[in-house]
Amino acid sequence: MVGAYAVLVLLALFVLWPFVTLIFNALKTNAAIGASPLTPPTDPQLSNFPTAWENGNFSVTMRNSAIICAGTVAGVAVIAGLAAYGLSQLQIPGGGIAIAYLFMGSALPVQLFLVPLFFLWTNLGLVDNLFGLIIIFWATDSPFATLLLRSYLLRIPKDFREAARLDGASELQILRKIVLPLAWPGFLTIALISGLWAWNEFFFAVNLTAVNAQTITRLELATPPAVHWRTTGSPTVVLSCHPRHPASEPVRSQ
Repeated sequence: MVGAYAVLVLLALFVLWPFVTLIFNALKTNAAIGASPLTPPTDPQLSNFPTAWENGNFSVTMRNSAIICAGTVAGVAVIAGLAAYGLSQLQIPGGGIAIAYLFMGSALPVQLFLVPLFFLWTNLGLVDNLFGLIIIFWATDSPFATLLLRSYLLRIPKDFREAARLDGASELQILRKIVLPLAWPGFLTIALISGLWAWNEFFFAVNLTAVNAQTITRLELATPPAVHWRTTGSPTVVLSCHPRHPASEPVRSQ
């Protein structure tokens, strides 16, 4: 038993040590980092954090990311909710074709759409625009969210809807008063997934934004050859506290 705990402690140290080192360096000067990057700071520099906040323009980038995240979650919830309800609870002609289309849309890599999207968004004036990014995220996240929510709605007993119809309820009333209260866990799931994807999205953010719609994934904190490691480590500590840091975000297909 002691040996097992010792192994677990070693594994925990192996996982946590890079983050601990990052915290150490976030509190040092450039000279202290160069002299000893792996040791605790002897003179903690808390001023690194407000300096990094100002240099990285966090007040703008975090606001933009929050707006994009909230707009994406709201739009995906409405689009996926209506589509999933129709595909799971109603007898829609061509429903099987629509489901196959959603599967195909989820399988295609988003990189395929960049060039036509860039020209279209340029003509529409949506480049470097928060709403332009939100529309793209609605399109890329909704297929997966619809399929996920549909699988959840299929488990809701149809007897509930039939009883409501016998009482004279319309489809909108059934959706609002019966399906939605029972489907909140499913909506919460797609909200969390689409919110994380929107917050961590890098590909479209780096190609379709410049200044006005710059997001948290486009922070430019270090400009070679003068790399200020002290103000690079401090915001990285903050960003690393997020469940999925952009640097570890896998390439996603939609």
